[in-house]
Amino acid sequence: MSIKSQPIAEIPALTQQVAKVAFPKGNPYLTLRDELGTVFEDTDFTELFSNTGQPGLPPWRLALITLLQFREDLSDRQAAESVRSRIDWKYLLALELTDEGFDFSVLSEFRKRLVDKGQASLLLDKLLQCAQEKGLLKARGKQRTDATRVIAAIRKLNRLELVGETMRAALNELATIAPEWLKTIAPKRWYSRYGRRVEDYQLPKTEGRRNQYAQKVGNDAYYLLSCLEESEIASWQDLPQIKALQLVLERHYEYNAEAPEAERVRWKSKKELPRAKEGMESPYDIDARFRSRRGVNWVGYAVHFSETCDDDHCHLITHVETTDASVHESQRTEEIHQALIDKQLSPAEHFVDSAYVSVEHILNAREQQIEIVGPSRQNASWQSKKKGAYDESWFKIDWEAESVTCPEGKQTQSWKMRTRPEGRDYIQARFSQSDCKDCIAKVICTKGAQRTLSFLPQPEYDILQRIRFRQGRLEGKKRYERRAGIEGTLSQAVRRFGLRRSRYCGLEKTHLQSIAIGAAVNLDRLINWLNGVPLEKTRVSRFKALEVA
Repeated sequence: MSIKSQPIAEIPALTQQVAKVAFPKGNPYLTLRDELGTVFEDTDFTELFSNTGQPGLPPWRLALITLLQFREDLSDRQAAESVRSRIDWKYLLALELTDEGFDFSVLSEFRKRLVDKGQASLLLDKLLQCAQEKGLLKARGKQRTDATRVIAAIRKLNRLELVGETMRAALNELATIAPEWLKTIAPKRWYSRYGRRVEDYQLPKTEGRRNQYAQKVGNDAYYLLSCLEESEIASWQDLPQIKALQLVLERHYEYNAEAPEAERVRWKSKKELPRAKEGMESPYDIDARFRSRRGVNWVGYAVHFSETCDDDHCHLITHVETTDASVHESQRTEEIHQALIDKQLSPAEHFVDSAYVSVEHILNAREQQIEIVGPSRQNASWQSKKKGAYDESWFKIDWEAESVTCPEGKQTQSWKMRTRPEGRDYIQARFSQSDCKDCIAKVICTKGAQRTLSFLPQPEYDILQRIRFRQGRLEGKKRYERRAGIEGTLSQAVRRFGLRRSRYCGLEKTHLQSIAIGAAVNLDRLINWLNGVPLEKTRVSRFKALEVA
């Protein structure tokens, strides 16, 4: 498949005439074409296609159709049908009224090219570039960022179902590429054990029998891998389901090659499992991860939206970041800043919630001329949650003398600089056991033998105190109210554009979906801005309005 770059043709005269008659009061896609043009050009996608071969459909049209598809939450079949049947789509795409359209499979092939070449960001970046050229987007303004969950397109499995279904998926994959070889090594019991999806079987109920079943699956899986190592199947290590099987075995089993054959494989207990970052949840989407946040559990991904929020400009999404669910927001702050700088859209003020804020992030952002506006993380100690207890604010720090004085007048006996596993330095100050043992305030100060305080070095400590002071003042709270608008953006993307659930399996494809939805939101907002539609205000019930009156 190749592309032949040609000048974008004008809208056919008959298409223009019929569209203007059909929509005398205007139409979003007519406005989009008249004001912003086609947004994309064929030259934007030269890396996706070969220079030789059968000519394909113009990629600028496929990119626009992809955005329209996500704006209206359509399937590939529905999008292809809209190209054939809708006048407003034909107007935007500069098609004749008699154009027969194309097969719906072309859209999935186009998305695959975007993913394989790592060019999914073009769908958003070209639209942002077009908005900049029209003066609808500026850098060095105000922006805000927040994240929401994306549920993977898989069924959630428990441990027993996971190991059994992963083994079944690996056998199905091998039955497709090497059926004769698989017949020679597969025992007859495998056909009854892995012939159907695991949830179709009645799995054991008691703990002992469940462990026996898991042990059988583990023995079967390691036997299969040993057979593959001795086989002549080329590149079997690169097969997706074999990779999934190896990941599951590594996390849920322990293999000891030196033990007797009957004892080499051992099913791990739940306490022995490594953290969720290393935990695959389904053989059909090895990128999806489990996460629990604020009482909400899900398996899948997290998507971060950044948008402009200046009062005098259209609010547009400037960056979309997608990670697996186990990646915390604090790990993406600097990556988001760098991405905005690379796009020449870095903000002067960046409004975020506490998950994105740390002293280190604030200092690094200042070097990039970005001010992070957001609350610092609150003290999570039990003393801060109990009324009258001695939290850190009760203690006086003498930086020059390198000592801390407690509310009862006692001073620390040690002051040491330490380093956390992630590389951050902190100070640990410790009071003596003899002072704490006989102290009358011990029950409201510490539950241990002595009180130990951990805090940042002085420059970072002073910054943290200033942040907490500002966020407690009325003007700080009023300024931070600007961040709340990103909640509405995420709600719009979830409720109207289908952001909550992934259509596809895998991180890269889910990221493509997130980018396309971000660009579709921008299309919606650009059309409304060009048509002079004002921003919606927060809804207030009639009864609540009486209070204001």
